Amino acid sequence: MIDQGTTHVDGQTVRPARDWRESYATRLMVTDALVLIWVVFGVQIAWFGFTTADVQFRGSMEEAAVSYTVISVVIVAAWMIILQVFGTRGYRVLGTGTQEYKLIADSSVRLFGLIAIIAFLFQIDFARGYILIAFPLGLLVLLFSRWIWRQWLSVQRLRGKYVSRVLLVGSSESATHIARELARQPAAGYLVVGACVPNGRVADSLPGLPNIPVFGNLDRLQAALVASDADTVVITSSDELPANRVKEISWSLEPGRQHLVVAPGLTDIGGPRIHTRPVAGLPLIHVETPRYEGRKLFAKRAFDVVASGLLILLLSPFLALIAMTVRLSSQGPVLFRQQRVGINGKHFNMLKFRSMVTNAEDLLEQIQAQQRDRGNSVMFKMENDPRVTPIGRFLRRYSLDELPQLFNVFGGSMSLVGPRPPLEREVEQYESHVHRRFLVKPGITGLWQVSGRSNLSWEDTVRLDLYYVENWSITGDIVILWRTARAVLARDGAY
Repeated sequence: MIDQGTTHVDGQTVRPARDWRESYATRLMVTDALVLIWVVFGVQIAWFGFTTADVQFRGSMEEAAVSYTVISVVIVAAWMIILQVFGTRGYRVLGTGTQEYKLIADSSVRLFGLIAIIAFLFQIDFARGYILIAFPLGLLVLLFSRWIWRQWLSVQRLRGKYVSRVLLVGSSESATHIARELARQPAAGYLVVGACVPNGRVADSLPGLPNIPVFGNLDRLQAALVASDADTVVITSSDELPANRVKEISWSLEPGRQHLVVAPGLTDIGGPRIHTRPVAGLPLIHVETPRYEGRKLFAKRAFDVVASGLLILLLSPFLALIAMTVRLSSQGPVLFRQQRVGINGKHFNMLKFRSMVTNAEDLLEQIQAQQRDRGNSVMFKMENDPRVTPIGRFLRRYSLDELPQLFNVFGGSMSLVGPRPPLEREVEQYESHVHRRFLVKPGITGLWQVSGRSNLSWEDTVRLDLYYVENWSITGDIVILWRTARAVLARDGAY
């Protein structure tokens, strides 16, 4: 983080906000330029060699010709500009979520479309292979480089660097709630360094959070900003703050250096469902209700059919090898069929490679008491389950026992991504709101599996599953599948 020296205000030392936003954006810009130069000129050399090729114009410009080297320079420059225009390096989209990747893809596709339109209107004879290779490859390498940077940024943020230092303002209850929610995702880059609450006293701390000091009541906001070196004020509730007071807080912040964030009383609502509409000076927040129909549902089903079909085809030799190993390693069938509860509460038979002894269900009651002290009281997960066979333990470790569920996906009873399909005995313990899990098809993998897998408590499992149900999208599914592959390779929390 950049140290820009110190100044003094009212006899107190003030360290200016570290300029990590500009520094990080500059690094991204340099990397983007190197990626695009490497890809575009690399494709040019691969397609034309080191000889100079010209783009021919037809019509009134049939005598004109422009070197492909010039065209490559123009494409790189235009690509860099459109990435900047679409805000792909803005600090608000960096570090977490899919918005950064969406903006990169959207801007690149629009540039590709713009070039296609210009080529058509001016009758420019581009080499089709040059364009059709450069853009997809450039997009993929851009996304990969941004992913690499995101991993680096996540590590830095875990160390307390490259973060927004947050001062919470609001009621004690709401400030505590927001502090805990922000702590769940340190990669988002919000480090809570203090709070100002009504009736707060200096040297207090938020309830249950001794590491977050209270700097007094709301009248001590400016002193709290100085003492905590915060650069972001988050208003967690406005009941104690009249409208004029919120304006005064906004006016008191230093433009460009300090930021104001208002946290509405909404949790687990994804960005695409939230829209802000100013009406008569009021920033009204519109929250769309989740929809499970129409083109989104068709796109999800089409994605499931194509992806599961290709995976079944590609993995068929591997599936046959696993089936043979299971059959020869222990007595019993190759596949384990178990009735689960799916979409709209309908029952279906979920497939797995058998990883347990054949009388596993009969032994369940004898060992279930060992689960009582674990956090997940509804879903039975046991780290050293004695019913698991030696080969089954290996299959479970790498989640290979789940592969037959690709046939469930292809048949339509499951999806690649969704809430985990529960047993009927688990559903009997559900609270009423948990039944919202059945609004979408269950999945082979899901948000809670890539956020801790078997190590999560039941409350966190429900929270993540319901978040997925409320906010699912094809882009989100692709991200979860990518994170699943990483979690499986890391063998994180699977048993």
